Amino acid sequence: MITEIAPAPERAAAEPARPGGKRRAWDEVPRWQIYVPLTVYLLFTLIPFYWILLFALRPAGSTSLVPWPMTFEHFEKVWTERSFGTYFTNSVYVGLATLVLTTVIALAGGYALARFDFRLKRGFMLALLCSQFVPGALLLVPLFQIFANLRMINSLGSVVIAETVFQLPLSMILISGFIRNVPYSLEEAAWVDGCNRLTGFRIVVLPLLRPGLIAVGSFAFVHAWNHFLFALMFLSDQGKQTIPVGLNTLMSSDSVDLGALAAGGIIAAVPVVIVFAFIQKWLITGFSAGAVKG
Repeated sequence: MITEIAPAPERAAAEPARPGGKRRAWDEVPRWQIYVPLTVYLLFTLIPFYWILLFALRPAGSTSLVPWPMTFEHFEKVWTERSFGTYFTNSVYVGLATLVLTTVIALAGGYALARFDFRLKRGFMLALLCSQFVPGALLLVPLFQIFANLRMINSLGSVVIAETVFQLPLSMILISGFIRNVPYSLEEAAWVDGCNRLTGFRIVVLPLLRPGLIAVGSFAFVHAWNHFLFALMFLSDQGKQTIPVGLNTLMSSDSVDLGALAAGGIIAAVPVVIVFAFIQKWLITGFSAGAVKG
């Protein structure tokens, strides 16, 4: 039996703020004890990126520690000769399709978990959590058999479905937390004004979920963009492979083209960096909202 969860009682008035003028222990910490560890960590993080840029921008055979004279021959090589233009297009398709499917399905499931109470709900939530402990490699054989029976092997659709299924449990749990933080009284007010449940959700609740949806969708996109196993297992045609598989083709048992590999790595990383640069504000807001229990 499915029952609707009753609205929670209004929260008590906020506790009065602490008297001002008191210095916190954090304010008394010397600045060098903050900046020195942060600087060391920043250098530790940026040096590998500089090394990749160095190999990608300096001429082949050069041993200089500065990428000068600068060349883009490695980027031209991987984009044209190594078919990275095709890999890039395929990765964009897989990432965007996974983002849309994961967000839409998780939104519907998350709303049901947040607003309704039904038998075995706790067990269902526990199953969603436990599914996160299953590595993707264990799913390869059963998924391959399913897609082979459906004749979807060597199809980008198989990778999209696999990525969506892999991302759904965590996405559904996160979105249900975001929905719980939206006051139930807002939906009730929309119903009083004549809206049905779907219309009230679209007009009232959905705009408030934008930070959470961006957070969930961005992680679904990044995971699909970077995932290697599903694309390697389900795609055999070179014209349908994605960027992670394309990077693997740059390495062989005999030699590794470091310049081409570094250029391919930058091509793979730049879109993700750009996406996170634009959605950083929404991402932080979304996870902050999801971390507070409604």
